[in-house]
Amino acid sequence: MSSDAFAHREATVNGIRMHYVEAGDGEPVVLLHGFPESWYSWRHQLRALAAAGYRAIAPDQRGYNLTEAKGPYDTGTLQADILCLMDHLGIERAHVVGHDWGGAIAWLLGMEHGERLKSLTVCNLPHPAVFRKGVRRPRQALRSWYVLFFQLPWLPERLLAAQGYHRLARMMIRECRPGTFTKDDIREFLAGWRRQGLGGGINWYRAALRHPPRIPDPVPLVTVPTLLIWGDDDRYLGRELTEGTEEYVAKLRVEHLPGVGHWVQQEAPDEVNRLLLDHLAAAVR
Repeated sequence: MSSDAFAHREATVNGIRMHYVEAGDGEPVVLLHGFPESWYSWRHQLRALAAAGYRAIAPDQRGYNLTEAKGPYDTGTLQADILCLMDHLGIERAHVVGHDWGGAIAWLLGMEHGERLKSLTVCNLPHPAVFRKGVRRPRQALRSWYVLFFQLPWLPERLLAAQGYHRLARMMIRECRPGTFTKDDIREFLAGWRRQGLGGGINWYRAALRHPPRIPDPVPLVTVPTLLIWGDDDRYLGRELTEGTEEYVAKLRVEHLPGVGHWVQQEAPDEVNRLLLDHLAAAVR
């Protein structure tokens, strides 16, 4: 299945015009991308899920690619975007998969709206309570320096756009296994970044510091079957951020992928697809 075979659709949800891609029929699986990506970061999973008999749905999240860049960008609104998209599609419950910032929204949905989930899969993003503790450690604080940089006005957008976003593309290529991205992949990402810039995605970071998600005490337990996939060579989030997750998740499986970096579902698609399909099959039994 080529990317041309994906069904591209639009809907007005939660006050914005949202673009999303669908592939396949069957149990719904909602795929949430991170920064600075788009639906396209799930191209390998869309194909695998459709071939396995699932209905895979990958939106461009608020402010990215073909989805409208309009605030607010707090995590309550970002969760509501996905729940409203599910409502629009007539989906009461779905398997939710998230990477990076999409993983943060997936975790929060599991904590706050577990009744809408059949299972949860998160790639390279720690549970919010674990991250809250981990980011206080000097090593992780240094890894997360860019979060503070993104609080500056206009400068982050300007630097990321330098050289027509080619510098950003080269950075992603360097951080991944050789051969992760084809020339067509890079063209797709460049086109998405150039459509409306990355200000929308950067505003997620700004909102996160100005309006941080409130984590109740005690932390709500995630009760749906949960898979945490972790590329151990992530330069932004340390492997140690997987430790302690079991305290907050009732049914947890953690899978480490040595030699794989942050962009795990693109860098190791076969491994991620195998783990994901096994997890979904077990969750529906």
